[in-house]
Amino acid sequence: MSADKITRMANDIAKFMESKPHAEGVALLASHINDFWEPRMRRQLFAVIDAGGADLRPLVMDAASEIRRPQAA
Repeated sequence: MSADKITRMANDIAKFMESKPHAEGVALLASHINDFWEPRMRRQLFAVIDAGGADLRPLVMDAASEIRRPQAA
């Protein structure tokens, strides 16, 4: 999956969660990614985050510390 697609998917979740109070949105976004994204997808998300998070919505970056970082492949 491309970095653009991972970014788009994470941002789509963030857009929905932005309707919630900030702390709740962060927790729900992280929970959704932890529960439904396989480790490969989370690895790709962290590659984008570790490269500076270009084009990721701020809520995704705020939730990064609550998203489980998978082991290296």
